[in-house]
Amino acid sequence: MKKIKGLMMFLLLSVTIFSAPIKVGLILAMGGLGDKSFNDSAYAGLLKAKKDFDIEVKYVEPNTWMEDGFFLEEYSQNGFDLIIATSYTAQDAMEDISSKFPDTKYAIVDTRAKEGANIASLVFDEAEGSFLVGAVAAKMSKTEKIGFIGAVDIPLINRFRNGYEQGAKYVNPNISVVTTYVGGDAPFSDPLKGKEHAFSLANQNVDVIYHASGNTGIGILEGVREKGIYGIGVDCDQDDIVKGQVLTSMLKNVNNAIYKIIEDTVNGKFEGKVYNFGLKEDGVGTTDFKYTRDIVGEENIALVQKLKEDIINGKIKVNE
Repeated sequence: MKKIKGLMMFLLLSVTIFSAPIKVGLILAMGGLGDKSFNDSAYAGLLKAKKDFDIEVKYVEPNTWMEDGFFLEEYSQNGFDLIIATSYTAQDAMEDISSKFPDTKYAIVDTRAKEGANIASLVFDEAEGSFLVGAVAAKMSKTEKIGFIGAVDIPLINRFRNGYEQGAKYVNPNISVVTTYVGGDAPFSDPLKGKEHAFSLANQNVDVIYHASGNTGIGILEGVREKGIYGIGVDCDQDDIVKGQVLTSMLKNVNNAIYKIIEDTVNGKFEGKVYNFGLKEDGVGTTDFKYTRDIVGEENIALVQKLKEDIINGKIKVNE
């Protein structure tokens, strides 16, 4: 009888262990929640996964890039099954820590980490989506001068700029693109400086501004409003920030990528590889022009759809 009871306890304990919810930890990028952009999108993906799957979730908002490693270590030591970092700044720390915890799964957004069985890289083709909004900007510009404001001058941010310029010049070879970078100690979370950059471009006769700057973009779009010009949002749907002046937003569906990697982990399909999210995978795109359909016009909106199809079909090649 004792043996039977012991066996039953063992089986009960085994079921409890194997049915325990998967623990998912999310490390947001600088700027944190409330940016109506990158971080809010990542968090939305986490919440959707929590709703759909039997998982436990936790998220943190680092105050500095140097805290990425601390939180990666903390999550790893506390038995999290999947740890996701949304900033490229976490790459070195993740590559180091992941080797110490081979049974833990890791995912990083916006950079290609070294190949490993327990690291997934979630990368986007920002240039493809930016190509589309660049075409919109060129079509809507009356001065043939459009602007781009990036947080910092790095390859990631320049993928937005490069696609934007290619799309603009595809529909108007005479268009010029004026570029500026925020820089400083908080390039992704300095709305005041963003507004100053928007004013500077507007004073140079720029009449459409696209940004890739996280929470700094809130100030950029406020500058767009005050100067009476057009803006283009990024990452999330920012069209309602200045209704009628934000022509569209380049959607970078980080939420879909976060959800996908959690879903794969829950279903035992996680792979240590590069996951690509472009137009074809619904990783990037535009909004539906809810507030600007009459302003942009059906002809230009149809053009955007045609350009999207041509990129997906390989008729148009967008360079990073």
